[in-house]
Amino acid sequence: MSLTAGDAALPPAAPHPSQPVPGGPLGRTGVVVHDVHRAFGAVRALDGVSFEARPGRVTALIGPNGSGKTTLLLVLAGLLVPDSGHVRVGGHDPVTDGVAARARTGWMPDAFGTWDSLTAREVLLTFAAAYRIPPAPARARAAELLETVHLTEYADRPASVLSRGQKQRLGLARALVHSPDVLLLDEPASGLDPRSRVDLRVLLRSLAERGTTVLVSSHVLSELDELVDDAVFLSRGRTVTPEVLTAPGSRRPWRVRALSRTALTTWLTSVGAAWTPDDAAEPPTGFEPPEPGAPDPGSVLLDVDGDEGAARLVRDAVAAGVPIVSLAPAGGALEQAYLTLDEERR
Repeated sequence: MSLTAGDAALPPAAPHPSQPVPGGPLGRTGVVVHDVHRAFGAVRALDGVSFEARPGRVTALIGPNGSGKTTLLLVLAGLLVPDSGHVRVGGHDPVTDGVAARARTGWMPDAFGTWDSLTAREVLLTFAAAYRIPPAPARARAAELLETVHLTEYADRPASVLSRGQKQRLGLARALVHSPDVLLLDEPASGLDPRSRVDLRVLLRSLAERGTTVLVSSHVLSELDELVDDAVFLSRGRTVTPEVLTAPGSRRPWRVRALSRTALTTWLTSVGAAWTPDDAAEPPTGFEPPEPGAPDPGSVLLDVDGDEGAARLVRDAVAAGVPIVSLAPAGGALEQAYLTLDEERR
């Protein structure tokens, strides 16, 4: 996964295995945003956003609440006009060529809005008709998508009876009804149960492998770490590169667990390693320390210099007889970068 922002150089997208063409897989051109500004009165929601989301890749849009993510997605979906700057979605400008841009764009807002009296199937057929899909292919596409998002048993029930998570899945199906080249998703995992979140990750990876440009905004950073190829960070309406991604020799906290926490902390202290208690694994108040020689498993947090530093730590601990059980980053790369953004503490 590459973490990018602003006008940082981007490596070329991998060509489609069956048809390598200049525009990316199947000739798709993805999303290009250049110096976009959008204000609401005195509030500058977007204040110079620039980035590229490439075909065949999943790009994360990350930032605190109020950083401009939803405003940007609305601009890309053709629902807001930028004050300045320009965007291209699937090779088209949503402002000057809105019909062509929307024909190539699937848009899933963070809240599903529909006519509650319509059934799930009727919702998809209505949107298929809006995209001029003939009735027979539309019915086949609706049935296919209902099965994909596991709503076949609710196909002929009113949308009003669907749960929040089921409506989210129907909203995703609605965004896919016309097989778009570009998919814009605003908090798609909101309200989904764990099984549905796994299904969502599998589906988005599958779409990217077919050449779709997927741009997804989400606060579930642990899942984005497993899903995305690239990431764009927004802060105060601007694209930024978090310091943790650019600082030379940057270190990340790792969680180290051992069969004997006492042996682990004694050894770390003796070698001059700065460790801190793992709050998530701290014993409750009033906990009595174990008798000498009794097992006292536990974990601590310490900064480790990447994979090489982790390998050295394990080697030295084993040599010292410290019974280490596990060693892993305490948080993903996206989470660590996100936490450095200033707005997160507002």
